[in-house]
Amino acid sequence: MLEDTTRINMLYDFYGNLLTDKQRECLELYYQDDLSLAEIADNSGISRQGVHDLIKRAVKTLEKAEEKLALVKRFMDQEKELRRLRGILAGDIGPGERREALAIVDRLLD
Repeated sequence: MLEDTTRINMLYDFYGNLLTDKQRECLELYYQDDLSLAEIADNSGISRQGVHDLIKRAVKTLEKAEEKLALVKRFMDQEKELRRLRGILAGDIGPGERREALAIVDRLLD
């Protein structure tokens, strides 16, 4: 569940502007403020089922955007490479490690 929430929040950070104001509001209340569907429904003046459908459509929109653009995947890959680079640079660097570090930098710049 937490992994799901983290992924949706990340998708929201990258693609949130593609959503309607109402979708953004409901996603923020549900995934960031941890309100229940019933609480969001009470505050929004729509049914619990309406909130559920709204959130489901919003997540689907975010997922489709990621499918097409892959910005989150690219970001995660770059973060992984940067962590690896930091690990290399934190140790004693020999010629092999230096070449590996430069290869990582080249990949990140491409």
